[in-house]
Formats: sequence, structure tokens, C-alpha cells
Amino acid sequence: MKSSELYRLAERMMPGGVSSPVRAIRPYPFYTARASGARLYTIDGEELIDCCLGYGPLILGHAHPDIMAVISEHLKSGWLYGTPAPCEPELANLIIGDHPGLSMIRFVSTGSEATMAAIRLARGYTERKDIIKIEGGFHGAHDAVLVKAGSGATTLGIPDSAGVLPELVSHTLQVPYNDPQALDDLLTRKEDVAAFILEPVMGNIGPVLPQDDYLREVRAITKAHDVLLIFDEVITGYRIGIGGAQVHYGVKPDITTLGKIIGGGLPIGAFGGRREIMELVAPAGPVYQAGTFSGNPLSLAAGIATIRYLHRNSSIYGLLDDRTRCIEEAIPENGDGVFVRLGSIFKYFFRGKAPVNYLEAKECDTGAFREFWERMLGHGIFLPPSQFETNFLSCAHGEEETKEIASAYRKCL
Repeated sequence: MKSSELYRLAERMMPGGVSSPVRAIRPYPFYTARASGARLYTIDGEELIDCCLGYGPLILGHAHPDIMAVISEHLKSGWLYGTPAPCEPELANLIIGDHPGLSMIRFVSTGSEATMAAIRLARGYTERKDIIKIEGGFHGAHDAVLVKAGSGATTLGIPDSAGVLPELVSHTLQVPYNDPQALDDLLTRKEDVAAFILEPVMGNIGPVLPQDDYLREVRAITKAHDVLLIFDEVITGYRIGIGGAQVHYGVKPDITTLGKIIGGGLPIGAFGGRREIMELVAPAGPVYQAGTFSGNPLSLAAGIATIRYLHRNSSIYGLLDDRTRCIEEAIPENGDGVFVRLGSIFKYFFRGKAPVNYLEAKECDTGAFREFWERMLGHGIFLPPSQFETNFLSCAHGEEETKEIASAYRKCL
């Protein structure tokens, strides 16, 4: 059965025919039969170089032999216990050792679950109601953060999805990215703010990078107003280096959320922070959080193998940076857009200058992006099918794949 036929069947049984909206490619998405290294193989017989990589988790590439071996070995012992597993404290110890903002950690099943719990914890710790997020920042699909972006000024929360109650998001305020003054002004006016949550590098519209000392200023402002700082490092964790953005930029948050890479490509999430904050999480304290699949032994084992591999081969971060630079150098000088990269994350924005916030990113020519995306797919390169999603490379993208990607960018632009 071909992808077009499978999609027609799926549409009859699944909303939009998919399990996540970004996969709803028109006229129909391709279905993947298998994946290996840097490549996807579709049921239609196509071979594609993958620059989506499951939206970030697969920093070692698809079906990496080290990760496959660990998963296969653990399968022999079962894959769900409902009890703690020996690899749980091992992964916790690894992650805590790599992140200055973590003294304790709790494993969950997804990044969305991690941010939801982090916000609940911040409210429980401070006994305050409001949170502040970045306009256009994405922290999962739970009610408190599904808020429409504002007009550039600080805004009150308005639901961005049917079914989200206005009274729930009325406690979610917003400020623009890269605007520390807007944050300071809002905190000066508002006294009931528990936390400020942001992606240190905006990944779900980008990458959009922090300017100058923005993150350091954010840290100083939140401390001055006695507000918790939450770094959502679900994307940046182990992606831009060991220790993520907090090490890369030298900023220590109060709470950190993680996901994607820490599970080696299997479902996982985590939140952690200072000991006195984390000790409020049940059963140690009154902030409730629980999950049947939390601390799943397969995800933990895959995460340990991935992080240990990154520690043994930390030079791959420099290599990945070199490879995104090679792609950048292939971009035609007379193009009508701009290439943005940080290590192994990158994007071509169809806009004259690199965006510094959500409203500027929204000015991109999405029609031009769509045409470009289709051309790239025709040249055997699979990019995330949205102007507002980050592209990724893995250590499986060797010189051959990098040259192919660079050549396709040069031709398709």
C-alpha cells in the first residue's frame, strides 16, 4: 500500500489522518518504512536525508547501534515494571552532574508533561498564581501555555485552542523574546507572578537566538523581583552541548525542563531544579505529580547510553557546528532570506534579516518556504514541513550527507 492510500484510510479513522498536526503534509504525508543513520526510507521506495530527526531527539541518528543494543538487551528483562528501575538514579545522576541548575530531578513521559509539572511546582513553591511566557514560545499542548501571541506589548492570556477556558489562561501573561525591559516593566506592575518560563533559544519558531546578554538580564530581573526562572530545555538540552543552554550561556535557572535527547529517541521528559523547590514534589511534598510510564526502563537505558556516548565523543558538537557552517556557506548571496544556526540546529528564514522574536518570525514568506520545502524534498532532503520548526543534524550526517544538503540548498534557493 502506498502513502497516498494509507493516508486516505487514516483520514477516515484519525482527525486529520495524523497523530500530531505538523505531520499533516498536503496533499498527503509520506509514510516511513524504516530509518538508518541520517536517512529515511519511505514505503514508496524513496530515500531521504533526514533533517527533522524526530524533531530533535536523534542526535546520534536513526537506529544507532549502541542505542539499539541497549534497548534490545533491556527488552529481555521486560519494559514496564510499575516500580523503580536501577537505571533511574543512574540517569538522574548523569543529568544532574551536567546541569548547574539541577540538584534534584523527576522523570516523566513527555516534554509537555515536564513543563506542565514545572509550572505547577513553581506555583506551589511561591504560592502565586500568574506565570509569564514568551510570545510564540511553545511549551507543550497543555492549557496553561496554549495562549495566543500578542501584538508586541505585554498581553493577557487569550486561549489559542477551543476547549481551553479563558479563566485558566488569564493567569498566563506574555512578553516578547529579546526584550528584557518588557519583562521588567511587567514584573514591576504584577505582584502575583510565580515564574517566567522560556526556551533559552526559541526552537519552535526557529531557531531564534538570544541577543547579547538577554538571558543574563532575564536572570537578574527575575531574581530582583523574586520570581522563579524556568528554562525549557526540551530542545536545547544536550543539543547545543553538554549542559544545554544554561552551560552554553552561563545562566543558572531555578527550574529546568528536559526531554527529547535524554531518552535516546524513546518517549521521556524530566523537570528538576533547586533542592528546596523539588522537595515539594509528591511524595516528599504537597505538589502532586504522577504517571504510569514515568521512569520507563527502556527510555532510561536509551538515555544513559546516549549521554554516555556524548560524553565520550564530545568533539561531535564542534563537528556538527562545522557541518551546519558548510550548509550556510552554500547559500546563494543574492537570496531573499537569511540562514540562522547554532551548533547542529539551523533554519533558512524567508525574511531579509534574522528574526529576534515571534512577531518578526511571522513576517516570513511562508508561501516561498512551502515552494522551497517541496523542492528540497524533490532533491531527497526532508526538512520539517514548516517555516516555524527548527532543522537538525546528527552525528550520522557525514561529509557525504552534508554536501548533499548544501548542494540542495544552493539549487533549491
